[in-house]
Amino acid sequence: MAVTIYHNPNCSTSRKVLGWLKDKGIEPKVIEYLKTPPSAGELKRILKQMNAKPHDILRRKGEAYEALGDVSKLNADALIGKMLEDPVLIERPIVVTDKGAALCRPPEKVWDVV
Repeated sequence: MAVTIYHNPNCSTSRKVLGWLKDKGIEPKVIEYLKTPPSAGELKRILKQMNAKPHDILRRKGEAYEALGDVSKLNADALIGKMLEDPVLIERPIVVTDKGAALCRPPEKVWDVV
């Protein structure tokens, strides 16, 4: 099974999920999304696999989030655009497999797709 993790090595939850995968003998494709953000098409595909909306994977901490203002006024495409401009707005980790995709918060959600 192909496994991809959108990972931030500075995030303890992301490191925990990656460690769990490796402990199970899974060597995922690791994408450090802050360095290599997904395209709009990739992000939309991931959201579809998650049966989610961009607001569901929005990181609601930090200056980038505060700079957005009232996020309820942003439609899905506008929010995706903001996430691609500043990928720190994408919550992490996101794990994508043949079974689907999951935002692994809490980290145990990884087992839903592995």
